Amino acid sequence: MTTTQVSARAPRIAGWLLAPLAWLLMTLLSSSIALAIYLMMLISPESHRLMSAQGPKMVLLWYTSIACAIAMWGYTVWLTIAFFKRRKNVVRHYILWLLLSVLLAVKTFAFSPVSDDLALRQLMFPLLATALLVPYLKRSKRVKHTFIQP
Repeated sequence: MTTTQVSARAPRIAGWLLAPLAWLLMTLLSSSIALAIYLMMLISPESHRLMSAQGPKMVLLWYTSIACAIAMWGYTVWLTIAFFKRRKNVVRHYILWLLLSVLLAVKTFAFSPVSDDLALRQLMFPLLATALLVPYLKRSKRVKHTFIQP
């Protein structure tokens, strides 16, 4: 059986699968903007001066945040491509990606010097998406029939 025969029988990405896809695309857009802001700060000598004035621990945390943002952006790009190609491992990686999003939101809530209201808002959306999408992705027959490409 050729891949064209397999893809001809697999349902299109439609229905409720558009919700996880939309969440993935919106996260890709927002993480791309955040990454662009980080890179603009890297280029700016003024931001380096301000970071250096706060000590080496702050500089290390800043570069760690940039590394996490780059890693998460790369994983999101890969997952988006795999989603459109309807790869078999998308469901497992999507759930892992959601859990990583929750973990990063918890990190922001616990360790960032932002207000509790803002941190809770950043934590609420990944938690809500995870609570709604994981059961759907695990139990839906449509999902099992859509993501069949090797």
